[in-house]
Amino acid sequence: MTSYAAKLGALVATGALIATVAIPAYAVVGSAAAVTGRPATVQTASVVSSVALVAPSRDGYSVTKPPPVVIVAAVGKAPVANRFSGVTVNPPAPSYSGAAVLDYAAQFVGVVPYGTGNSPQTSFSCDGFTQYVFAGFGISLPRGADHQARLGVSISKADAVAGDLVYWPGQHVGIYDGAGGMYNSPRPGRYVEHVGSLWGSPLFIRLTV
Repeated sequence: MTSYAAKLGALVATGALIATVAIPAYAVVGSAAAVTGRPATVQTASVVSSVALVAPSRDGYSVTKPPPVVIVAAVGKAPVANRFSGVTVNPPAPSYSGAAVLDYAAQFVGVVPYGTGNSPQTSFSCDGFTQYVFAGFGISLPRGADHQARLGVSISKADAVAGDLVYWPGQHVGIYDGAGGMYNSPRPGRYVEHVGSLWGSPLFIRLTV
């Protein structure tokens, strides 16, 4: 009898425990509300849909941008002016003897006629005459008065000596005698001659070859 009663009590206790565990949560909340007399508080979360950005406040100081960097190219010194510009520079005296050149040229005076040649066997043009005479001293001159003048430098009349060239650009060339005259082959119908005075404004050329 006692054993039966004990088993029955155990079954009743187990059923009560199962029933308690199976009670839904809302039943418990309802019970809590009934006990406290206040409705249950349900917590809710609100989501902010947008956030307003507020510019940060600034103090009274301002930032100054640094000036742009300017790269200046290095500039060299101004070239020094050539003090000899426009000044006649006289070369040294010719290596050949001016007197010997005149003596050599004098032997053709009145003998060789004017022509287009550069030999005493035929004729002398003005440039052919000077070419032939200076060739006797180892100086090779081209044909053409202008071409011959380019082989020397212009000097003043005061510095000209016997054996320098007397030159009229684009026209004529002869051999200066050092005393205001020259030896030359003048023009058609004439022979090689020596003249005591010059005409116009010739240039005086010191050969540098």
